Parts: sequence; structure tokens; C-alpha cells
Amino acid sequence: MTNHEIATDEQKPLEGRELRTRTHTWEAGPPISAYAHLTGEEILQEIIAGRIQPSICSTLGFHLTEAKAGLAVFEGEPGEHLYNPMNTVHGGFLATLLDSALGCAVLSRLPAGLGYTTTQLNVHMVRPVFADSGLLRCEGTVVHLGRTVATAEARVIGAENGKLYAHATTTCAILAPRPEA
Repeated sequence: MTNHEIATDEQKPLEGRELRTRTHTWEAGPPISAYAHLTGEEILQEIIAGRIQPSICSTLGFHLTEAKAGLAVFEGEPGEHLYNPMNTVHGGFLATLLDSALGCAVLSRLPAGLGYTTTQLNVHMVRPVFADSGLLRCEGTVVHLGRTVATAEARVIGAENGKLYAHATTTCAILAPRPEA
């Protein structure tokens, strides 16, 4: 038997395994430059109101629930579609949730026309997340906002149990408006 045949045999469905599917849709909106006249906090309020829809939110199943100057809060429900080979929610879900809250906290403090990008993300996962862990809440807050660099911190906690699942810090570069092409 060749290695290819072994790999093929191992890929056959296991007896009693249940096949599941997941579908999501998103609306391709205008480029962010269409919102250059809005402050960061106003952009976040547009997201909460549903007039701007970041596709990452529908892809991973979390959403922005609160935003004000220096604060951004996301909530998400983990599911087994996010499982890694260890049958726990993949750390990438938590890292993306944290990065979203951190970046949006920074955005909430930016004047119209400025943007940001993450230059460093430091994530600590302190407890596993499972499909039945319940609603997760991620709060990001700005620690420092300078002319060219910002820092923020965030925590993922269980909305019902208050347990800490992960925490993170970020450094973001503040971006000047991009010239129109």
C-alpha cells in the first residue's frame, strides 16, 4: 500500500460521524474612504446601527455591541465550527475577537480621515473555550493615543459566568488618509 492510499483510507468518514454545514452571507459595502468624513467613533456607531457591516463579523460570528471614546465591546457565541483538532475553539477566533476590540477602541478615539493598523498583537489564552462556553464578551480600551502610535488592552470574559478566557495588548500605527487613486 502506498502513502497516498494510506492517506486516502484515513480520510474516509468515521462511522457514526454527523456531517454539518454552515453558511454565512455578507454585504460588500463601499470602501472605507466613503466614510472619511466621519470620526472613528461615528464609524463604530454606524457599525452598531447596521449601516456598515464588516464581513469578518459574519464570518466568525461576533458583533460590535458598544462603542464610545476609548472603548469598544464585541460579543460572540462560540460554536463547534470553530474547533481545532483538540476539540476546543481555535485560538485564532479569540485572537481575532481581541484584535477587533483593540483596534476599534483605538479607532473610537481617531478624528475623521485617520485610520489605524495593528503592528503588534500580544495574546494570552488562559482557559479553553468550548462550543458550550456561552456568550463571550470582549472589551477593548485605549491605554495610549499618540500622534503616530496607540496602545490598547482587552479581555475576553464569559458573559454569564464572568470567567476570564483571554487577554491581550496591541500597538497600532496611526495612518494618515490615503490619497485617492
